[in-house]
Amino acid sequence: MSAGASDEERRARAALTRVVEPGDERAGRWLRRYGPVELLARLSAPVPAEGDLPGAGERRAQGYRMRAAAASPEHDLERVAELGGRFLCPGDPEWPGQLDDLGDARPVGLWVRGRPDLRIWALRSVGLVGARACTPYGAHVAGSLASGLAERGWVVVSGAAYGIDAAAHRGALSAEGATVAVLACGVDAVYPRGHAELIRRVVEQGLVVAELPPGSHPTRSRFVLRNRVIAALSRGTVVVEAEYRSGSLATARAAERLGRFTMGIPGPVTSGLSAGVHELLRSGAVLVTDADEVVELVGDIGDLAPARRGPVVPRDLLGPGCARVLESLPVSGALDGRDIADRAGTTPDDALARLYELHSLGFVERHGDRWQLATAGTTGSNARRGGA
Repeated sequence: MSAGASDEERRARAALTRVVEPGDERAGRWLRRYGPVELLARLSAPVPAEGDLPGAGERRAQGYRMRAAAASPEHDLERVAELGGRFLCPGDPEWPGQLDDLGDARPVGLWVRGRPDLRIWALRSVGLVGARACTPYGAHVAGSLASGLAERGWVVVSGAAYGIDAAAHRGALSAEGATVAVLACGVDAVYPRGHAELIRRVVEQGLVVAELPPGSHPTRSRFVLRNRVIAALSRGTVVVEAEYRSGSLATARAAERLGRFTMGIPGPVTSGLSAGVHELLRSGAVLVTDADEVVELVGDIGDLAPARRGPVVPRDLLGPGCARVLESLPVSGALDGRDIADRAGTTPDDALARLYELHSLGFVERHGDRWQLATAGTTGSNARRGGA
């Protein structure tokens, strides 16, 4: 890069991402005090000076030094370049300034894949998180909310996990919108394994971001600490479904501490996955039900939700991705998922996800590997055409 961090600082920060765990505030204080180049030199010194790492016991300091000795920043920088990515440092033109709100827990740097400018995207973004083991209701709401936000020009930020995260990314992608996946592993690692295709699509259409260098694997603590980055990047965070001890609530609480908007989607009182969200709402989060209400809260002056008018019919509940798949089905007969994907202009994986969502809502019927319009009630051809 022609501006921002020097080459020496970039190499030092790249090395430190192998040494320092995400959110390590002790290391963050050292970094603020000494700068990345001197801190790496202290960690790499063959004979450590007494007191060169204030606040760290001998065992912890030895762990830092062992990781520093094994770091190879040139290799990591070459690897991310091979992937078409880059490494961002504080002070770079593309560095999102709102991450500085994290103080000493700010990322040492960010490994990024994807073409868009992260700083520009983060200025108009919303975090959308929730349960991994979500219900069909939660997946439908998350997908619809994400597609609605994308259609209004907002960037959807989530964590690429199963459940609500995946529904959020797919919703934004289905609307040909912008989405950012913040990973708890390296940008070249696929986790979870089942999301290889999803992450590939996010790289092509959006951005994949990680604090950890290429080749790094996720751990439980890294998932939790990743949430603070989602909260800091976004103007506000929406929780769709979450149990009492869900990591999604940690994202919302981090957003609250950072002065961001915190929002929740209400759910059935009989569902355990609604309990955490309802507790969040009782604690002061704002109740929202659709993209318009989210934008009214986090947007600029004049971004007001339209007045509610008329009854809501089942067809109105579908996001654009589901609507396209539904429209691709013939009035009579059944098609397999690949044929439906071709007709809808999407991937087989996305088409199947939409079909299962439509099936849970009663719009389509499944017969083995073939699908057709439902024939009873307000679904079927009548609902397809927008009837009540």
